[in-house]
Amino acid sequence: MTRASVAPVILLGLFIPLARGANADFNLQKIGPGVWAAIVNDAGKAGGNAGFVVGDDGVAVIDTFQDPEPAQALAAEIRKITKLPIRFVVNTHYHLDHVNGNDVFAAAGAVIVAHRNVRAWMRTENIKMLDPPVTKEKTARVASLTLPNVVYDDRIDLYLGSRRVGVRYYPGHTGGDSVVWVPDARVVFCGDMLWKDHIPNLIDASTAAWVATLDALPKDYGVSTWVPGHGGVADARDVRAFRGYLADLRDSVRAEQVRGKSGDALVNAILPGLQAKYGKWGFFNDYARAGIEQIADELSGKKKVPRPVAVGAR
Repeated sequence: MTRASVAPVILLGLFIPLARGANADFNLQKIGPGVWAAIVNDAGKAGGNAGFVVGDDGVAVIDTFQDPEPAQALAAEIRKITKLPIRFVVNTHYHLDHVNGNDVFAAAGAVIVAHRNVRAWMRTENIKMLDPPVTKEKTARVASLTLPNVVYDDRIDLYLGSRRVGVRYYPGHTGGDSVVWVPDARVVFCGDMLWKDHIPNLIDASTAAWVATLDALPKDYGVSTWVPGHGGVADARDVRAFRGYLADLRDSVRAEQVRGKSGDALVNAILPGLQAKYGKWGFFNDYARAGIEQIADELSGKKKVPRPVAVGAR
């Protein structure tokens, strides 16, 4: 995929210029007062979207990319905007493309916050997320990832002076996902609970719960600006479109299973129609076939997902 220049966007009636050029790993967009989204270039090193919120006495960062180099670049961009300390990092889930810059911000004094399953899974389950070849260096990096040092089960509120940042657990993508809500700006950072015009990674997904979450989010947060884990800044139509993808895929797989199909026959029955409707979405060639197989395993009760940590467990 080649990198192309990105035009400015119009968001909730505001003209918002992009702050970074086409050769950067990410582009900064100001999406509310003191709220910035870092939208990645798919061909770059950053991996998954990030962002940050500037409050009265500090900054909260949401996700830290898949490589320390763009994480350092994000920290430098924050320093251009404010000299306030970076107080918090929220990891929206454990996947490597959202946590591999944690050490950059921990070194600056940030407290890293996540659902308790993220701490349990980050150094183990991420092995399966590594691109081949899986070298000793890569596995050593996973084993040394900086873990969250504050965990929660259902919800936690962070305060940047008087500015509240709500962190809420929702099921679906991994079993340890956080959505980050900035109420006074009406911004929702979704992590990988939302993908805009991109085919999702379903390796850990429980898609029935995920569809229910996507039904709940617009009710919970109303008219908002939505930052997905992959793809550009979104609105309610994008939430519905992504929900439609998951629901369509579940229905298609179930229908072919009822017809007695499995394995390659099931995939080959579904993939052409999926490509006709969603073939222009990012990551289609990476995740579409695997997604069919993973939903088939889920619906047949064969899918293995990470085991949640019991509340109160060490």
